[in-house]
Amino acid sequence: MAMNKNTVLAWATYIMIFIGLSLIALGAFRYNEVAGWGFASVGIGFLANAWVFNALKGRV
Repeated sequence: MAMNKNTVLAWATYIMIFIGLSLIALGAFRYNEVAGWGFASVGIGFLANAWVFNALKGRV
């Protein structure tokens, strides 16, 4: 299976969604103090980057 640009962007999107959701879960369930807010905000940033990667599919 040859990986073209769209396939690479799709895999990157899925990986970033997984990491973003896991960081949000860490912030919500593991850390109850200020560090939880940091984990959750970084997770939201990962989801925003995944959204951009998904929007780039087919245009690059």
